[in-house]
Amino acid sequence: MKLAATAAEILKTPTFIKITAIAIASLTLFILANYYSASYSPLPSSSSSAATTHSLAASPTTESSSPPASPPPPPPPPPEVERMGIVDENGAMSEEFKVGEFDESLAEELRNASGGGAEDGSGGNGGGGSVKVDKFGVCDQKLTDYIPCLDNVEEIKKLNSTERGEKFERHCPGEGKRLNCVVPRPKGYQIRIPWPQSRDEVWFSNVPHKRLVEDKGGQNWIAIKGDKFVFPGGGTQFIHGADEYLDQISKMIPEIAFGRNTRVALDVGCGVASFGAFLMQRNVTTLSVAPKDVHENQIQFALERGVPAMVAVFATHRLLYPSQAFDLIHCSRCRINWTRDDGIWLLEVDRLLRAGGYFVWAAQPVYKHEVALQEQWKEMEDLTTRICWELVKKEGMIAIWRKPLNNSCYLSRDAGVQPPLCDSNDDPDIVWYVGLKACISRLPENGYGANVSMWPARLHDPPDRLQSIKLDAYISRKEIFRAEAKYWNEIISGYIGAYHWKELNFRNIMDMRAGYGGFAAALHDLGLDCWVMNVVPVSGFNTLPVIYDRGLIGVQHDWCEPFDTYPRTYDLLHTAGLFSIEQKRCNFSTIILEMDRMLRPGGRAYIRDSVSVLGELQELASAVGWVPALHDTGEGPHASWKILISDKRL
Repeated sequence: MKLAATAAEILKTPTFIKITAIAIASLTLFILANYYSASYSPLPSSSSSAATTHSLAASPTTESSSPPASPPPPPPPPPEVERMGIVDENGAMSEEFKVGEFDESLAEELRNASGGGAEDGSGGNGGGGSVKVDKFGVCDQKLTDYIPCLDNVEEIKKLNSTERGEKFERHCPGEGKRLNCVVPRPKGYQIRIPWPQSRDEVWFSNVPHKRLVEDKGGQNWIAIKGDKFVFPGGGTQFIHGADEYLDQISKMIPEIAFGRNTRVALDVGCGVASFGAFLMQRNVTTLSVAPKDVHENQIQFALERGVPAMVAVFATHRLLYPSQAFDLIHCSRCRINWTRDDGIWLLEVDRLLRAGGYFVWAAQPVYKHEVALQEQWKEMEDLTTRICWELVKKEGMIAIWRKPLNNSCYLSRDAGVQPPLCDSNDDPDIVWYVGLKACISRLPENGYGANVSMWPARLHDPPDRLQSIKLDAYISRKEIFRAEAKYWNEIISGYIGAYHWKELNFRNIMDMRAGYGGFAAALHDLGLDCWVMNVVPVSGFNTLPVIYDRGLIGVQHDWCEPFDTYPRTYDLLHTAGLFSIEQKRCNFSTIILEMDRMLRPGGRAYIRDSVSVLGELQELASAVGWVPALHDTGEGPHASWKILISDKRL
């Protein structure tokens, strides 16, 4: 009785009541959970593996209370592909297979991508990996003034004829015979005298050749004074000085207007380039050309003075400049018989001369009265009349002709008059290894090339020929032209600030991939007292007509071959994207050795390019004796392009 009473008391306690309530609640929740879980398919837990998740998703439960959704339609079968391997569609080995063709360029790309370079130490065709290149040796001292394509004696000896100057043209060394050493400098070489002092004097030790002094000293060309060559400013036909001679031309034809209407000139058979040197102070850029003949160092003297010049010859091929390039072409006793071979050399002058431009001829047939010389004058008069040039002035020793503005005179000539017009499909701007043609180059019917702005406006006015050159762009050409100008203006401003370009006194500059000439235009706008040889590679679009229409100078060239200039003739070599573009065509070491040949001791090379090629280029720069350093562009350290700046120290 007492035990029963105690149990009754326990049941009435609050603790027992709470425990009982919790137990009942738990039991209720358990029953409800079991009931509702039977209505749903099981879900994968968050800790399930990827394989378990994939299995559950691929095999939905059959216990679902709702009918499964209809499956989506199967995707279309993939297109049939031509199998190239030896494993069939079932994964079994097969004896029936086809071997694809070997893609050499793809193999080269894969080799470069994996960091492979030239294993022989000669420099490969690109690649961003680390490439070890052995240091190049110094060439024999006799190659001090070596121009590879003009001094190739072995090939010149094989020529069938040299009657028309073939031996002075390009004959480049073939594979295995190219320069593979660093061209030596003359003994006693010194850092160049800066411009404008160099116009009048240069170090004798830099160009130690007396032949011109012996031959032309009496004509006021050049003289030796102590340890220097001095240039009094005279020439064969202007022994009293180039300034007086230029004044005479200006008085004869005021419309020539040096520095306004006439901005770009060509001086043929230039001597030591005093004509061009003195035109620079009249805002005229003159390209002085002459062959490497008996007066073989005349172009070397011109470049040492800081005057634009290039080795070139009227022989059997077109000169490497576009049609309508020059506002004025000058020949003063240039020793060229313009009327021989049906006037083919004067027809090349006509191709190069801008519509409405002037040809200035100072020669003995103009003013002497010997029978033979007068006969030459009559032949010149006859030829110039047949090609529609107008003799606008003949005075003293000078005769000046003007080229017509359009084709109307050519088309109105009598039937059968020679020389004929060139075929309509002849492109007068294609010049790389193109032979001369005994015909008159047609002028564009739309007047392109004839109507350029006056200087200095023409430097920034998009020229008409921008619309006629071959480009990928069609309607946006003017915008691209202006964008390039702005781009280079900003970059050169940065170079001036960061690398102190104005203090470095660069004079002779080459842009090795010039585009529209925006780099050169920016140098002019920012006040650097220099000139730029704008090189347009043959592997790209020919923008040279635009460069000349802007009042700049340039040339077409293939960087797989040497350039026609003397060693040590440029203070700054600039490239932007050249090596990335040419890596499948040219050997990098070939280009770097050529750059070293052209670069003066004390000069610099700026290579702006993709990081994928700069590793090898840095090795090659060290191999030729430069001091290279890699710099970030304005885009920052993670940009795909960088700048390799290399000093060629004395």
